[in-house]
Amino acid sequence: MISLADLQRRIEAGELSPEAAIAQSHAAIEAKEKDVQAFVRHDKSASAQSTGPLRGIAVGIKDIIDTADMPTEMGSEIYRGWRPRADAPVVMMLKRAGATIIGKTTTTAFASRDPTPTRNPHNLAHSPGGSSSGSAAAVGAGMIPLALGTQTGGSVIRPAAYCGTAAIKPSFRMLPTVGVKCYSWALDTVGLFGARAEDLARGLLAMTARREFSGITPAKSPRIGVVRQEFAGAVEAAAEEGLQAAIKAAMRAGASVQTIDLPEAIKEAWRIHPIIQDFEAHRALAWEFSERHDEIAPMLRASLDATVGLTPKEYDEARRISRRGRRELGELFEGVDVLLTYSAPGTAPAKELASTGDPRYNRLWTLMGNPCVNVPVLKAGGLPIGVQVIARFGNDPLALAVAWFLEEALAKSG
Repeated sequence: MISLADLQRRIEAGELSPEAAIAQSHAAIEAKEKDVQAFVRHDKSASAQSTGPLRGIAVGIKDIIDTADMPTEMGSEIYRGWRPRADAPVVMMLKRAGATIIGKTTTTAFASRDPTPTRNPHNLAHSPGGSSSGSAAAVGAGMIPLALGTQTGGSVIRPAAYCGTAAIKPSFRMLPTVGVKCYSWALDTVGLFGARAEDLARGLLAMTARREFSGITPAKSPRIGVVRQEFAGAVEAAAEEGLQAAIKAAMRAGASVQTIDLPEAIKEAWRIHPIIQDFEAHRALAWEFSERHDEIAPMLRASLDATVGLTPKEYDEARRISRRGRRELGELFEGVDVLLTYSAPGTAPAKELASTGDPRYNRLWTLMGNPCVNVPVLKAGGLPIGVQVIARFGNDPLALAVAWFLEEALAKSG
């Protein structure tokens, strides 16, 4: 993979020009895109900006995020060739920091569940995950150092785990979702993919100008609470192997680790996530559902058809349950710095299964709004396995610092 931090250091030292850095990404896309199919559009004319902390950094934008100079088609035939008038604010944040928008990456239709043509860069016969399929695959394949995705259920952390990249789903509303096709306004979150936790920290610093992302270093002796989320169902042996490897590496590196059973209110919040997601999806996609129903991708169309009867009463009760869950989760962080759990139930499914994987180990944390960072741990049968580090709401720097600690601990443990 291409490290954003390494590129920045080389550019700042005069060892590499921004133009040469962008040229490297163009060349990597030309070499690998035919197999991986991560991009909807590759802007071959995209060039480096001369100023800004992200000069020389090529970025891929998930194709549900508006771009004025490239179509935004949302993975749907309904929006084939559609051109927004303006860039989404999050795209402008990148441009103002000096980044080069090198192309639009694939997304499942409206960031839902119908698979894209994109392939897992570690094994082309397997899924890269979804819905941020192209962003995860492009970074995992070493085409670009940074990409934007979105998560409503598990669409940043899960594909990052499948493609072996670092990724952060920041605290809810850390990054604006204006100009991003809405699926659920209470859940949709813009996230970043990169090679390592340091790259994510540098990307967020440049985009947000939040000084708390400056000078992040690996955490020292973090207090880690392990949550297996048994209520979410069983995992494959490879996922448990990955979690155990992360626990052992963390303990050897000086972390204190304890197993935590989540309170019933938090388990109940996990259960009602789909109610909030599906109720809001019917409002966010009301025009498409009413006016272009038969053109909606089949898996999404079937899901919308099945949930059309959700009531405001059910939705309001689900929101009350989620608020109660957030209160209890906040209390849980009195005793630990971060939580550690699976990023996915196992390795990436085979493409022939027509599945982007299951978000059941991600959706609770999306609903709670907490920052989550995927850390690649090992490979099982040639496919990556990751774990996710979860911090208190608003403490994204700590999530990144512990993820960085874990990366170093895993590297030392071999």
